[in-house]
Amino acid sequence: MTPQQRRIAARRRPRQVRAELTRERILTAAAHVFTTYGYAAGTTNRIAEEARCSIGSLYQYFPNKDAILAELLTRHLGQGAAPLTSGEDVGDQPLEELVRAMVRTAIANHRDDPRLLRLFMEEAPRAGAVMTKIEAYQRGRMLRFRDLLVRHPEVGVEDTEAAAQIVTTTLELMVHALSAAPDRIPARRLENELTTMITAYLRGR
Repeated sequence: MTPQQRRIAARRRPRQVRAELTRERILTAAAHVFTTYGYAAGTTNRIAEEARCSIGSLYQYFPNKDAILAELLTRHLGQGAAPLTSGEDVGDQPLEELVRAMVRTAIANHRDDPRLLRLFMEEAPRAGAVMTKIEAYQRGRMLRFRDLLVRHPEVGVEDTEAAAQIVTTTLELMVHALSAAPDRIPARRLENELTTMITAYLRGR
């Protein structure tokens, strides 16, 4: 583990329900503090106060606020990858349903708390280790999607790795941009349009 990775590594994984609840309270409080005061002013003292725990308790779980941001980001990315890690036999599901699940999850992630998402986008590039974590997740998600495309009988594109990169990147950028627009497209309409576009591309038509 590099010094940067150690800086954002969580210190303690709770084994008891009470400890897990404390950790969850810290993360929930951090999300509120970061979106209310901004990342620079969102100190660990403010987070501890919001979480109703001592600063010493907070430091038992996270060494600094970068580690808290990294954990929040990991959860966000993990939710976005959920449709690709269900473990189901993808060959038994229509391609359009699989694409729709990806699109729906991406939209939900962006619209649940746009202020927190904006924080991720603005602050992550400033922390090298956090950015490394993002890149690792994006690479892993792309590879899982590529493997899905290789196995699915409806996929007609020749280069599945290129297709996986194009789809995952395009989906992330488009949903982020359109969700932040002042005259944003209704979620259901956006889901339908993106699903139709991506499905047609993957079928090779």
